[in-house]
Amino acid sequence: MKKIKIPALLMCVTILFCSCSKSDNSVTGNSADKTNETTTVAEIPTDTDDMFSDRDSEGTYSENESIAVILNGASAQCSDSSVKISGGNITITADGIYAFSGTLSDGSVIVDAPETAKVQIVLKNANITSKTSAAIYAKEADKVFVTAGTGSKNTLTNGGTYSAVDDNNIDSVIFSKCDLTLNGTGSLAINAKAGHGIVSKDDLVFTNGNYAITSASHGVTGKDSIRIQNGSFNITSGKDGFHAENADDEASGFLYISDGTFNVTSDLDGFSGAAYVLIDNGTFTVKSGGGSENAELKNKNDFFMQHPGYLQNITTEDSESLKGIKTAGNLTIKNGKFNLNCADDAIHANGSVKIAGGTFNIATGDDGFHADNNLTVSGGTIKITESYEGLEGQSIDVTGGSIYLVASDDGMNAAGGNDESGFGGMMGRPDQFGTASDSSYIKISGGMLNIDASGDGIDSNGSLQISGGTTYLSGPTNSGNGALDYGSSASITGGIFICSGSSGMAQNFSSAEQGTMMVNVSTQQANSKITLTDSNNKTIVSWTSPKQFNSVIISSPEIKEGEVYTLNTGSEKTEVEMKDILYSSSGSMGNMNGAPGMPGGSMVGGKKPMGKR
Repeated sequence: MKKIKIPALLMCVTILFCSCSKSDNSVTGNSADKTNETTTVAEIPTDTDDMFSDRDSEGTYSENESIAVILNGASAQCSDSSVKISGGNITITADGIYAFSGTLSDGSVIVDAPETAKVQIVLKNANITSKTSAAIYAKEADKVFVTAGTGSKNTLTNGGTYSAVDDNNIDSVIFSKCDLTLNGTGSLAINAKAGHGIVSKDDLVFTNGNYAITSASHGVTGKDSIRIQNGSFNITSGKDGFHAENADDEASGFLYISDGTFNVTSDLDGFSGAAYVLIDNGTFTVKSGGGSENAELKNKNDFFMQHPGYLQNITTEDSESLKGIKTAGNLTIKNGKFNLNCADDAIHANGSVKIAGGTFNIATGDDGFHADNNLTVSGGTIKITESYEGLEGQSIDVTGGSIYLVASDDGMNAAGGNDESGFGGMMGRPDQFGTASDSSYIKISGGMLNIDASGDGIDSNGSLQISGGTTYLSGPTNSGNGALDYGSSASITGGIFICSGSSGMAQNFSSAEQGTMMVNVSTQQANSKITLTDSNNKTIVSWTSPKQFNSVIISSPEIKEGEVYTLNTGSEKTEVEMKDILYSSSGSMGNMNGAPGMPGGSMVGGKKPMGKR
């Protein structure tokens, strides 16, 4: 991230102000991952039928039509004139199918064929090592296929250095200047003691196969795209596991995954696609940047109060991106199983994020899901066991799915865009200075949400709109944050909503079309049960709060104006008479941002213990 040096006087003013603020409304990440400037974002295609050709998907070959190349240690043998052999260098010069078997101790398979040629390299228990270059170098052709033969076990290795052999900067075990497809049903191990595992300067396609890649740099790199139809991947990389980027064309450099099994341990990002990322299905296990346990310190006001000299020593510096799945554009996940343990954001887009389905188990040192623009969850099962902020975007729409999240700061944050929490998040927060953002909102119209947040439970710089779904929210235990925090308005027109938190900065909704109450109670301990019953002792809602609380908000279509209800919170009972559709007990501070936090009726005589109406 860009760490900002703050003058001592400004630091003191900032700390004093933040100590009174409801929340730091922070967003975290690397400033190199995004910009405040408007950029062109590539559209994610709705039709992916042309991602793979028939030959990509086949992964087979005719034994009778293939040309045999026998590797014999220092060199090779082949009777066909299209194969030129010079010591350890084996050069393919024509279209065709070439079947390699045996061991090459120090050399390269080089494709230098006409630009219209399609060359298929079949590996049949082949072991190729190049001490100073790529084991397979596709210099010239229309397209090269590397096929792992059925039942075969193959290994390609670079010895740790790359010496120039021509004008191309060869820096991987498989290096291709043209389109490259890897397929077949056999296995391929790639050991890159230096550089990357696989690089294509055009499109890079996988349609099947079993891959074990260990690389000093990126595991797999495609300039125009990485497209994966299926396969099994075990990758350990010194940089990104999968990296697609084309600095010359914003529409290229995308990552598309149809299916497959992925186990990625990466020092930097697990998956990175510059233009966009589209995942239809697959099973993903990712540990990026050493995991959540390796996360950087996040911005906490109490830390700076205890260490006031810390900020004076902060200098501007870039740190690496340590995200699970990342794009500079838009990101869509339709289905799949995801186990993500990340030092930085688990799912990150500089554009928008759409989650339509899938199962997610996430532990992260920063955001579970982050979008600079809109974040939409319409389906799937999301479990975030550790995060700084759970869901964050310029705007957030939840229309379906099941979400459980734990956050050390805000549970949901419509933060006004760019991922800048951490040290920079203390400054320039719009709602700290009484200005709400028109483009920021949180809308919940469906789904099941269970939020456990130590900062604000739901925090919107703009508006909060709830029209459906079921939301359980355990907010902060400290008085510096609130279960709800919004910049302009908060309305509820449908759904079930129940939350607990601290009364110090508690806000109620500003408008409601169904019965909604905010009630302050005496402090109740963690795991206290909250139950609301009507005059006939029918249970309206019931929920156990995981943390201590002294304020409760409940909204339900079953709560009616003019009726009397009993609120049980732990050992305490409170009678609530709904004189208005929107009710707040006396003594609440309301909204520090200027929005009405206490509209509606008041409890006659305050809280009324049972039997003393």
